[in-house]
Amino acid sequence: MERREEQPGAAGAGAAPALDFTVENVEKALHQLYYDPNIENKNLAQKWLMQAQVSPQAWHFSWQLLQPDKVPEIQYFGASALHIKISRYWSDIPTDQYETLKAQLFTQITHFASGSKIVLTRLCVALASLALSMMPDAWPCAVADMVRLFQAEDSPVDGQGRCLALLELLTVLPEEFQTSRLPQYRKGLVRASLAVECGAVFPLLEQLLQQPSSPSCVRQKVLKCFSSWVQLEVPLQDCEALIQAAFAALQDSELFDSSVEAIVNAISQPDAQRYVNTLLKLIPLVLGLQDQLRQAVQNGDMETSHGICRIAVALGENHSRALLDQVEHWQSFLALVNMIMFCTGIPGHYPVNETTSSLTLTFWYTLQDDILSFEAEKQAVYQQVYRPVYFQLVDVLLHKAQFPSDEEYGFWSSDEKEQFRIYRVDISDTLMYVYEMLGAELLSNLYDKLGRLLTSSEEPYSWQHTEALLYGFQSIAETIDVNYSDVVPGLIGLIPRISISNVQLADTVMFTIGALSEWLADHPVMINSVLPLVLHALGNPELSVSSVSTLKKICRECKYDLPPYAANIVAVSQDVLMKQIHKTSQCMWLMQALGFLLSALQVEEILKNLHSLISPYIQQLEKLAEEIPNPSNKLAIVHILGLLSNLFTTLDVSHHEDDHEGPELRKLPVPQGPNPVVVVLQQVFQLIQKVLSKWLNDAQVVEAVCAIFEKSVKTLLDDFAPMVPQLCEMLGRMYSTIPQASALDLTRQLVHIFAHEPAHFPPIEALFLLVTSVTLTLFQQGPRDHPDIVDSFMQLLAQALKRKPDLFLCERLDVKAVFHCAVLALKFPEAPTVKASCGFFTELLPRCGEVEPVGKVVQEDGRMLLVAVLEAIGGQASRSLMDCFADILFALNKHCFSLLSMWIKEALQPPGFPSARLSPEQKDTFSQQILRERVNKRRVKEMVKEFTLLCRGLHGTDYTADY
Repeated sequence: MERREEQPGAAGAGAAPALDFTVENVEKALHQLYYDPNIENKNLAQKWLMQAQVSPQAWHFSWQLLQPDKVPEIQYFGASALHIKISRYWSDIPTDQYETLKAQLFTQITHFASGSKIVLTRLCVALASLALSMMPDAWPCAVADMVRLFQAEDSPVDGQGRCLALLELLTVLPEEFQTSRLPQYRKGLVRASLAVECGAVFPLLEQLLQQPSSPSCVRQKVLKCFSSWVQLEVPLQDCEALIQAAFAALQDSELFDSSVEAIVNAISQPDAQRYVNTLLKLIPLVLGLQDQLRQAVQNGDMETSHGICRIAVALGENHSRALLDQVEHWQSFLALVNMIMFCTGIPGHYPVNETTSSLTLTFWYTLQDDILSFEAEKQAVYQQVYRPVYFQLVDVLLHKAQFPSDEEYGFWSSDEKEQFRIYRVDISDTLMYVYEMLGAELLSNLYDKLGRLLTSSEEPYSWQHTEALLYGFQSIAETIDVNYSDVVPGLIGLIPRISISNVQLADTVMFTIGALSEWLADHPVMINSVLPLVLHALGNPELSVSSVSTLKKICRECKYDLPPYAANIVAVSQDVLMKQIHKTSQCMWLMQALGFLLSALQVEEILKNLHSLISPYIQQLEKLAEEIPNPSNKLAIVHILGLLSNLFTTLDVSHHEDDHEGPELRKLPVPQGPNPVVVVLQQVFQLIQKVLSKWLNDAQVVEAVCAIFEKSVKTLLDDFAPMVPQLCEMLGRMYSTIPQASALDLTRQLVHIFAHEPAHFPPIEALFLLVTSVTLTLFQQGPRDHPDIVDSFMQLLAQALKRKPDLFLCERLDVKAVFHCAVLALKFPEAPTVKASCGFFTELLPRCGEVEPVGKVVQEDGRMLLVAVLEAIGGQASRSLMDCFADILFALNKHCFSLLSMWIKEALQPPGFPSARLSPEQKDTFSQQILRERVNKRRVKEMVKEFTLLCRGLHGTDYTADY
C-alpha cells in the first residue's frame, strides 16, 4: 500500500535513520535475532526491529517480506508489522486507502490459506483489526462480506483451505476486539455491530459442525470459533443449537477439549442467567455425561473427568441462584448438585491421582450463599433439602483431606506436597464457611465421629482418619467462636487419648490445641490436660512450627492463668533454646511466647526469670563483643539481639484500660517499681554500646540494635521514659559516625511518643537537630546512593511536624536546606522515597501560618516545589504516584492560595513545560481547575490523573482503562 504522509513521531523516538529500514536490513536483523548466539546482538536486533515495525517504512517492507520466496519467520514479521501499523496507527491511514488495504489483506490471506499457519493467523489478526476500525460505518457488513468472499468458488485455493482460513479469521475477530485499543465509545458501537453480525456466523458454524462430511480439523476450528464468539455476550438462546452440537462432540476424543472450552465459555458468560429456559434444557445434557464421567474415573482418564467436571461446575456455580429460583425443577438441580458432589469426592489423592476436586470448592460457597439469601420461608424449604447434602460434603472433604499412607507420601515430590498443603487450606476454608449453614451440629457431628474412632475396640483406626477429623475441628475453631460449644470439653478430654505415631498427626494435634487457646482462657482448669503435650512437642524439631506457635497462642490468651506452670514453661523453653532445636524464626516466636507468659508474673518473679533466661545470652554477647568482627560472629550477634527484641515486644507488665476494649493506649501505672524491661535494658546498655562500636559499619547489626529499642518503646510507651536521655545520646553518636535508616526510624518513634512531654523535649530536640544536620551533609555529598536514609528522614520530618511542630522553630534548624532536600527527594526514582517526601510536604504546608520559619521558606521557595510537582506530573514520575503529588497541590491550594495562583500561571508559561504534548489551552484549563477546587481532595486527584495522561500522550487510549 502506498503511503502519502506519516505523522511526526510515528516512527518512535530515537529510531535509526529512515533509510536504514529496508527489506535487506530487516532480513539481516531477523537473522541476527534468530540465529546469532550472542545475547547482546539479539537484544540489539530486537530493539531495532521494534523501531522498524512502527516506522513509516513498515508499510513498504511488510508486503515485500510476505513474498512466497521468504521463510516463515520473515513472513511472520511482515504480517506482525502490518498488524501493529493498523492497530496502533490507524489515524495515519488516509480513508481513500481503506479499500486497497482491505483487498491486499484478503489476497494475502487467500495465498497463505495453503501456506504457513502462523503467518496466516497474523494476517487474519491484521484484517480483524482493520475490520474493527472500519465498523460499522466504513464497513457495515464486515463479517458477512468475509463469509461471502471466502465461499466464492473462483478461488485458486481448495475448499477445505478456504474454510479453515475463514474460520481462523472469524475466530481471531472477537479475540482482537477484546484486546483492541478502541476508545470506549467506539467499543460500544463495534460490540453492537458484532452482535448483529453473529447472525452470519452461527448458521455457518452449525452447518459445518453437523454435516457428517466435515473433517475433524474443520470441526475443531468451528468449536474454537464458537468459543471465541460467545465471549461477546451473545444471547444464550441463540447458542442453543451449537451448545447441543458441542455436547454431542464430547464423545469424539479429538474434539473433547475444544467442546469443553466452548460449552464452559457459553455457560459462563454473565448474561446467560437471563435465559432460564435454555439453562433448564442444559441440565439434562450435563447429567447425561455421568456415565462418561464414571467411565473416565474408572479408567484413570484425568483429562476427561476434569473436562466434564468443569462443565458441571460452570452450570452450577454461575447459575445456582437462577436455577434454585425454579422451585418446580428442584429435583433436576439437586441431581446436578449430586453430580458435582461426585466430582468433589472423586477417588484418589489430590494432586497426584486427580486434579478435579479442587475445581468444585467455590461452587459450595456460591450455593450456600444463594440458599441463605432467600426469604425465610423459601430458605427453610431449601435448608431441609440441602443440610443433609452439606453434611455429606463435610464427610467428603475430610476424606479428601486425608494424607496418603506414609509409604506413598514418601514418593511425592516437594511440589506435590506443597500443592496438597494448599489444597487442604482450601478445604479448611470451605469447612469454616459451611459452619454458617450447619452451625453447632457440625461440631457435634465431628466430635461423635472422633469419639467413636478413638474408643472403638473393634477395628484399629488409621492415623489419617483421626488427623482429618481433628483438622476439621481446627479449621472451624481457628476462626469461629467455639466458646459456647458443649463438645469442646469432650474434645480436650479426647486429645490426650490420641496415639501420636506420626509427624502430620502430631502437627494437627498442636494446631488444634492452638485453635482452642481462647476457649482454654475461659476454662483454665483444662490447661493442664494439654500443656504437657505442647511442652513435650517443643523438643521435637519436626514439630517446630506447630508446637512453638501453639505455645505462643496459649501464653498470649491464657497468661493470667499460667503462673503455676511458668517455671516449667521457662525451663523447657530454655532447654530447647540452648540445644538450638529450632530455626531462627521459631526461636523468635518462642521468645514472644515467654514475653506474654512473664507479663502476668510479679515484678520480682519476672526479674528472676529474665535473669536465668537471658544471662547465657548476655555472657555469649560479652564474649562476641571482644572478638574481631567476622561473618559467623555477626550471625550470632544478630540472633541474640533478635531474641531480646522479640522478648521485649510482648513483655508488658502494665495493663491497658479496659484491656481489649476501646482504642485507648494510655496505660495504668505499674505499682511495683521500675519496669523489668527497662531494668534489663539499663543493665545491658553498656554492652550493646560496646557491640555497636565494633559493628557500626554493618547495617544488619545496627538494625538489630535499633529493633530492641524500637520494639521496647512501642510496647512500654511512657514506661520507657527513664531510657530516653541515654538512648538519644547513643543514637546521636551512631548516626554521626555512620548514618543508617534504622537509627532514623527509631528517632521517629521517640519523637512520636516523647517529643510532646516537656521533660523529654531537650534530648529529643538535640537528637533531631543532630540527625538533621548529618543528613543535610549527606545531601551535599550526594544522596542518590542512600534512598532508604532519605525515605526514613522524610518520614521523621513529617512525624516531627505532626507531633511537635516546635522542633521547626529552633534557630539551629536550617529549614530552607531541609525544604530544598525534600524537593530533591521528590525526583528520586524509588517510589517509597518519593511517597515519603510528598508526605513531608503535606504535613509542612498546613503549618505555614503557625510556624514562622516554615511560612518564610514556603513564600521564598514554594515555586520551586510547584515546578518539581508539575515536572513529576508531566511524566518524570511513575503514574502510580500521582495521588501523592495531587495531595501536595491540594495542600498548596488550601494553605497558600494567593501564592499558588501566581506561581502556577508563571510555571506553566514556558512552551513545552511540563510536556511538549500540551497546548496552552490545556495548561490553562488545568490551572483554573486546580485553583477552583479547595475542598474536594478526590476531585484534585482526578484532575491530576487526567492531566498526567495528556502530558504522556495516553489520554483516550486503552492505557486509561486500568488507571
